[in-house]
Amino acid sequence: MDISGYFPFWDKLTERQRQTLSAAAAPHFFKKGALLHQGAGDCTGLILVLSGQLRVYTVSAEGKELTLYRLFERDLCLFSASCILRGVEFEVVVSAAADTETLVIPTDVYQTLMEESAPVANFTSELTATHFSDVMWLMDQILSKRLDSRLAAFLVEQRALAGSDTLSVTHEQIAGELGSLREVVTRMLSYFQTEELVRLGRGTITLLDVPRLSALAGPSLR
Repeated sequence: MDISGYFPFWDKLTERQRQTLSAAAAPHFFKKGALLHQGAGDCTGLILVLSGQLRVYTVSAEGKELTLYRLFERDLCLFSASCILRGVEFEVVVSAAADTETLVIPTDVYQTLMEESAPVANFTSELTATHFSDVMWLMDQILSKRLDSRLAAFLVEQRALAGSDTLSVTHEQIAGELGSLREVVTRMLSYFQTEELVRLGRGTITLLDVPRLSALAGPSLR
């Protein structure tokens, strides 16, 4: 498989480094719901998404989940190889949000590339900064934005991903995405339904008024 188009630093590698990276990148398929990485002690390696979708989230001491960000085709998951990042201890879980094809690069191979190649080291630093920026944006949302705005933004964004006004998602799953409680999400969705913004079904939410939801989402939309 030709993997040259997936790495911005490819042209800066030596032929030996390219061969090493190509030989080490192992294809893996994960069914929806499968766990790929479980915390800092599980140094899985760098994960490249070929197709599908990965969810990167954290779990509180009470067991409450909070989605940090999602990864799609051509995205790279760096925190699954956080053991190679000096001074970075980031407890995240990575799961397949859909059936997902990936390439996994072993940590020792990627660490050697970082040590040998300045472009690889620079790319890694930029990717780390991007992920931390995503997390800080989320923290700002949680601390300063109202739940109704964040919930509306979530529904509108999921509509765009699904390509449908009807979303197959449970209140528990939404609570995990937003770092809230299921009961709170249920109350807010019930309010949305009384306002004729959505229609609630068993395991589904149908968006009835996307323009009003988008207006309510406001700055919480990315």
